[in-house]
Amino acid sequence: MCPKEGFKTKVKFSLVVTFIVLGMLAIGGVNAFAQDSTGVEKVKTEQQANGSQVGLGLLAAALAFGFGALGAGIAIANVGSAAMGAIAEKPEIATQALIFIALAEGLVVFGFVTALMIIGRI
Repeated sequence: MCPKEGFKTKVKFSLVVTFIVLGMLAIGGVNAFAQDSTGVEKVKTEQQANGSQVGLGLLAAALAFGFGALGAGIAIANVGSAAMGAIAEKPEIATQALIFIALAEGLVVFGFVTALMIIGRI
């Protein structure tokens, strides 16, 4: 088995598991009330709604940062290996190769900033 095939299989498996867990959280996190809430019950209902919104906001921030880091890792793996091969043949292009690696690393920064923006709105 080719190492890339094993990696692709692992990524697919982890994505499937992630979506299954997210689906279970979405289904289990839904609170339905059949009658009107009054007084203390209404306050509890509002607190539960706010709590679920905070939880979903934190989940969104984690996904933004996690997928940004995953994408950057894949990009750096591909660009880095190609850059090292090119530098081995032509050492004078090392600076240009490092610039491409830094561009791939910028994906993590975008994911981190997005996560901070989401957390700031909670």
